[in-house]
Formats: sequence, C-alpha cells, structure tokens
Amino acid sequence: MCAFAAHLTKISPGIIVTFLTTFGFLERAKTELSRSFEPGEEAYAERVRFIALEKVEMAVRSDALDEAVTATLRKLVAEEEIDCAMTGKRFPPITKPRGVILDLIARKPIEDLRAVPDLKIYLFYPMQLCSLFHLCGPEHLGGKGGLRLKSEEEAARTGRPVREVREEMWCNRTGQVVRVPGLPPMHDYEYFPQVESRPHPTEPECLSVAYETLTLPDAILVFSTESYEAEAVAAVREWYGDMKKSAYVVGMILPGGSHASSTEKVQSAEAAQIEAFLNDTLKTSGKESLLYISFGSVYWPITAPEKLWAFLDVVMERDIPFILSHASPWAQVPDTVKEKVQAYGKGLLSPWTPQQVILNHPATGWFLAHGGQNGIQEAIAAGVPQILWPFSTDQPPNAVHLSENLGIAYELMEVRVGYGLKPIYRTGKRPVGTTDAVKEEAREVLSKAFGEDGSRKRARVLELRKAIRAEHEQGGHARRDLQAFIDSL
Repeated sequence: MCAFAAHLTKISPGIIVTFLTTFGFLERAKTELSRSFEPGEEAYAERVRFIALEKVEMAVRSDALDEAVTATLRKLVAEEEIDCAMTGKRFPPITKPRGVILDLIARKPIEDLRAVPDLKIYLFYPMQLCSLFHLCGPEHLGGKGGLRLKSEEEAARTGRPVREVREEMWCNRTGQVVRVPGLPPMHDYEYFPQVESRPHPTEPECLSVAYETLTLPDAILVFSTESYEAEAVAAVREWYGDMKKSAYVVGMILPGGSHASSTEKVQSAEAAQIEAFLNDTLKTSGKESLLYISFGSVYWPITAPEKLWAFLDVVMERDIPFILSHASPWAQVPDTVKEKVQAYGKGLLSPWTPQQVILNHPATGWFLAHGGQNGIQEAIAAGVPQILWPFSTDQPPNAVHLSENLGIAYELMEVRVGYGLKPIYRTGKRPVGTTDAVKEEAREVLSKAFGEDGSRKRARVLELRKAIRAEHEQGGHARRDLQAFIDSL
C-alpha cells in the first residue's frame, strides 16, 4: 500500500493521500514510502500524509481501531483539521476526499461510511485471488460465504460459544473437495498444511466478516495481474460485475526508486554483513548459487522445527551457501544449529534481512519461503524461482498455483504436519512426515533446483516477469485498470 500511494502521487498530480496507520507501524510506513521516491521527488512525497490513530498500538483489528478510523475519515469528509496522535503534528483542512481505500477486515468503518454522499469506497485486496475465493468468497466460487452470520445462527441454535462455532466452521477439514477458479481441486484440509488442531485466533475472527466486507464497497482494488492468474481475474471481474461493482486489477506494485535498496538495508542491523556475505558467495560459489530461506516476519515451523534443521542439514550436505532469516517472534535457533552453521562456513543466520536486496543479488539462486504474496511478488520481480513451505491463509493456494499452474516453484510436502499429512487430492499421495522423509525430499528438490529442471523454472519466471512488466506499460491491462480507478475518483 505504501508503494501504491507513492505510485498514485507520481502518475496523478492532483491526488493527495491521507494514510491512516497505527503507532507501531508509523515509522516503518514512512520508511517504506521513501523507498519509492527519487531525489528531487520530495514534492510527491509531501502529498502523502501519515496519521497514527489514537488509542491504537499494534492491533490487527479492534473496536477502538474501527472507531478511530471512522472518526478520522468523518473529519476529512467535513474538511476539518486532523492530527497524528503519536507525533502531535497537525494537518490543515483539504478538499474532502473522493474515495477511501479500506482493508478486508474493516467491515464496520465501511458500513459507517457508506451513507456519506459522493464518497467512493474501495476495498484493498493484496493477496492472490484464488485464496480470496476460498477464504472469504461466495459459495458458488468455492468460498465459505457469510461465515459470521452462519456461526452466530448456529451458536444461537446450539447454545455453544460463537467463537468456538466460528473457529470450527473456519477450519472445516472434513475432506470435502474445494473447487475455486484458477486452482486444481483440493481437499479442504489442504488449505491448512501446518495446522494440527487450532488456527491462529485472529484468522477466523478477522476473516469471518470478510465475505460481507467484500460485498459492501463500490469496487475492489486487486494487486495482481492477468498474466499471473488469468482465470481468477476473470472470475472476480464477473462476480463484481454481477453485483454492479468494479474490480480494478492494478498490478504487482513494489518499491522501485533508487533508494529502494539502501532504505531497506537501514531496517536490518546486519545489512552490511549480509551484503558482504553475498559478495563473497558470488566470488567463491558463482552466480545463482545461494539459497535464501525466510518465512517472513510472522510464520515459523513451531510444531516441528526439527524439519527445518533436517532440511538445513541437506543444504549443508550438498555444499549450498545459504542465508536463513528468523524474524518471527516464535523463531528459536538452537545453539547446536548455530554451532553447526558456524563450522560449515557458508551459512548466515539473521533475525531480519533486507529481502529485496538479497533476492536481487546475482549470487541468489533460489528462495525457500512460506508463499506469502509479498515475497512471491518480490521473487518474481527479481527473477528468482521458489521452493515453498506454506502454512495457512493464502499460502497453500499460492504454493499450488506457482508449482502446478505456473511451473516456477517446487512445493514441499514432507514438511507438513497434522492435517497436512492426509492424502493430497491432485496426486493421491499421503506425506510420510518424518525427518528422514524431509531429508529425502530435500535432496530430490535441491538436486532438481540446482540442475536442468531448475533452469527451466527460472526461465519461466523470467518470462512471467516480462509479461507482468508489459501489463504495467501503456496499453497493458494493469495500466488500464489503474487509470480506470483514478478516473472513477
């Protein structure tokens, strides 16, 4: 969203963006925005105004956050002065906004603002569309439909707690075959390959309202492209068209200014060490020799971390240089692993890595990741193929799409736990799930990745990158939809 805000100010000089965030994310958002501007473009940057909302720290969703969002937007509509609760900076009144972009869990603010005259409401959807259909789409597209209302009705009928019923409905794993546009058929439990019994509590709570949220706004903003998921794009356009609403598929927008790398390095205390390690790897092992491993800032194989260490043993066994990022608050690296990596000499462990810097370095050959949409887009932009270890939400369908539909990735099966060890619909095979099985699969996948099969996947990534870039050029689908969005304001 930071990159999108910067992009808007550059291509439409009349646009002013008021960006609402939380205390915990304010400085990171400002830093992220700066990555998209060149020297001399300060006037563009000044048209993005950051407001940290009062009473809210790092909340994902809360009543206080909803109330603060609605109150601030009402001030904007009334052309009143607003201020940042964190810094105290005051922003003078400006012309009332023509549009507001809200996220998937902002049902209450969207409902509150729908009655405001001449204010268009857009929904921000940054994940893969195939995941939208199953996670929160309509039932006719393979989704769960109105899960909040269903869970409340069932709770009233049975006397059970709403949270318990909602969680049960959200994690439906009966073996039912799910069919959504753009993906091969999958068992419902395949969407939870790393879950044994209970999901993260925020998932059912936040996403149970998502279907309703999807039907409320005037339009949806999708950060994807037709060349990446054509069938899913066609399906979302048809669905929104049936509701007399618009779907703007505006492309994969990433920070791209000359400061993109240098500003990202500032966020990692070990950036200099990482860059030196990459340069040394390029000299000693050559281009595309390094494996970068990261599960993002949240996810980590908490239940079976021994599977990660088993995979890492094979990486070292095959003499592959690697960087392992362990940013998750749940990540713990045993001393025995640290000692083994230090003795190996070609590995680096870091709690926070400048990801785009690593992916764009010529030494990097493969990216082992959880399959979140940001990482996927960054990898495609860098021309780096992936080995995927998905956990939940949009990651399992992402892994299937990249490995089965696009042929630009491998999906690991033996790293699964719990429900993930049931048979896979598209192969009929059941993962074994032992550390020995993980090692066997790791040897097979790494042998392919750093061989001829991996070279073919890399070539397909580069072809896809070219097609995606073309969609952002004049006459491309993403450029057309972006302009249509601006015109709608």
